[in-house]
Amino acid sequence: MLAKRIIPCLDIKDGQTVKGTNFVNLRQAGDPVELGKAYSEQGADELVYLDITASHEGRKTFTELVKRISAEINIPFTVGGGIHELSDVERLLNAGADKVSINSSAIRNPQLIDDIARHFGSQVCVVAIDARQTPQGWKCYLNGGRLETDRFLMEWAEEANSRGAGEILFTSMDHDGVKEGYANEALAELADRLTIPVIASGGAGKKEDFRDAFTLGKANAALAASVFHFGEIPIPELKDYLCKEGIAVRR
Repeated sequence: MLAKRIIPCLDIKDGQTVKGTNFVNLRQAGDPVELGKAYSEQGADELVYLDITASHEGRKTFTELVKRISAEINIPFTVGGGIHELSDVERLLNAGADKVSINSSAIRNPQLIDDIARHFGSQVCVVAIDARQTPQGWKCYLNGGRLETDRFLMEWAEEANSRGAGEILFTSMDHDGVKEGYANEALAELADRLTIPVIASGGAGKKEDFRDAFTLGKANAALAASVFHFGEIPIPELKDYLCKEGIAVRR
């Protein structure tokens, strides 16, 4: 069995880590380089850094921060936000990132997935999907959850998979920051439909939520923010718990 991954996510705004609830009400959570270094030392498997206002404000993800992070941590990390073309990907990989996460730009220009996979390899391309349940089903949103699209979660994830994405990072906007568990039914359906790993995001509040994402949700990795940033669940403690529950994790 492949080991399940624990991935702290750092949402970056104005150079600082922030965390909100349902994509709003942001509060400061600390220095992104220091937090990343601490998580690396605590046994996190990977990190994700998302410049959460880049697409909305039309900016490029800041390269200097990526260089500083790369100099301080020794685990893989993914960078997202404001990535629109291959030159953005190349710049971030050269700065030290291992993968890039594309969200709004992928929905607007699906060919970008094919291009990244072809030029840099599928393992570099993480397609992030922010979705919310509507009367019509799970709808995808753009620009940090600000704009509803006509795309549906399952069909868009399948298209991204077929175009060469290496992973799907699915965030349930309804569960984000609420700390009552991940969207396990939707995660399990994604896992059944796709041939690539699924990263669960949105809803971690207690150790059992991670267990359920891996068992009920069939996720390959679980991403969380506030429970790590504010010291509610130490990563070594979480991994000990998951081991006792029979879930394979890297130690």
